[in-house]
Amino acid sequence: MRALRKAKGYSQVKMQMLTGIDQSDYSKIETGKRNMTFEQCRRIALALETSMDYLAGLTDEQRPYPPKK
Repeated sequence: MRALRKAKGYSQVKMQMLTGIDQSDYSKIETGKRNMTFEQCRRIALALETSMDYLAGLTDEQRPYPPKK
């Protein structure tokens, strides 16, 4: 997650603004000191333009899934 965030040029404070997740909680999630909830994972995936599967380590494909129409 850190690499994705930095590649976008986002700070942890910017992630807080985009996701609504408190910066200290986000930091703990990013360092592995805290697990994210389903909703937090969804919000982070949307903010970083990736999939929840990628964040969970279930795929190596970084691109998000196509949106439903």
